[in-house]
Formats: sequence, C-alpha cells, structure tokens
Amino acid sequence: MEMYKLYDAEYKFASLIWSNEPINSTELVKLCQEQLGWKKSTTYTVLRKLCSRGILHNEAAVVTALVKREEVQEFESEALIDKSFGGSLPTFLTAFLGKKKLSAKEAAELKRIIEEAAE
Repeated sequence: MEMYKLYDAEYKFASLIWSNEPINSTELVKLCQEQLGWKKSTTYTVLRKLCSRGILHNEAAVVTALVKREEVQEFESEALIDKSFGGSLPTFLTAFLGKKKLSAKEAAELKRIIEEAAE
C-alpha cells in the first residue's frame, strides 16, 4: 500500500502528531515552527496532503492520526527489504549487522522475535 509511504519531511511532521495527539492545529503550527522551522502555510499544506491520503484527520481544528507510527514503519521496512535485498530478511540482517557485535541481551531479543514469528 503506497499510501503509507512518507517522505522525510512528512515523517517528521507525522511524528510530531503521533507524539502529541490529539493536537490543536494552532499548537501544531507553533510546534512545526519550533521543531521543523516551517511557516504556517507549509504546515497546513502538508496537513492537507496527509489528510487527503487518509494518514491524518483534521476535524474542528483537532488533528489526529488515522495511521499508526508502527504501520508506517512496517510498510517502509518491508519496502526497503524488498527493494534493496530482494525481499530476503537474512540478507538484510547480514548487511545491517556487518561487523557489529550484538550484546547478549540484543541477541536474546532477536532470537525471541524470530521464534515468535516462526510460530
């Protein structure tokens, strides 16, 4: 579903909403100015765009997310693995880990996640 594809600026904007929702649109403008350096017009343009794509909702000047951060992360992770690693999770993990050593805690957590996914 291409609707979950967010470009960098859109992701930063959505992150502000995920962290502060529900948020009044006036407060959102202030937050975007402080954290992203955006003008009011930029904030409202991006807000309208993401609302039209069904990612955000703006009603009575209150902005909420219709799509959760985790859904966007899942979509973008799958797209990256498909595009760059031919859909192979083992190839991705090999490239990602490279020469990095995992702590025992990290290794145990990854093992748990893999075992849960295999069930």
